[in-house]
Amino acid sequence: MRIDAAAVRKALGLYKVLAVVAGIALFVLILEMVLKYRMDQNNLLTQYWGAFHGFIYMAYAASIANLGFKAQWPMMRIIANLLTGFVPFLPFIAERRVSADVERQLAGV
Repeated sequence: MRIDAAAVRKALGLYKVLAVVAGIALFVLILEMVLKYRMDQNNLLTQYWGAFHGFIYMAYAASIANLGFKAQWPMMRIIANLLTGFVPFLPFIAERRVSADVERQLAGV
C-alpha cells in the first residue's frame, strides 16, 4: 500500500509544531508543580496549568496518531512515540528523529 506523500508531509508539519509546544508545556508543568507543591504558591498558573497541559498533550497525541497512521507505522511505534510526552526533553529528541525518519521515508516514495 502506497502512502500519500502530501498527507504525510502535512501531518509531519503539525506533529513538529505540537512536539515543540508539548515539550515546552511539559517544562511549564514541572515549574508549576514546583511552585505549587514546594513553594506553596496558589495562582492562576498553579490552578489551571495541569488541565491546560492535558489538552496540549492530547493534541500532541492526536498528531502522533495522525502521522503514524498516514505514514503506516506499526502500532508499537505509535505507542512508543505517545510515551515521549511524559519525559522532559524527549519530545524534542523524538521530533528530530521522527522528522528525519519520515523525510527519508518520503524520499523513497
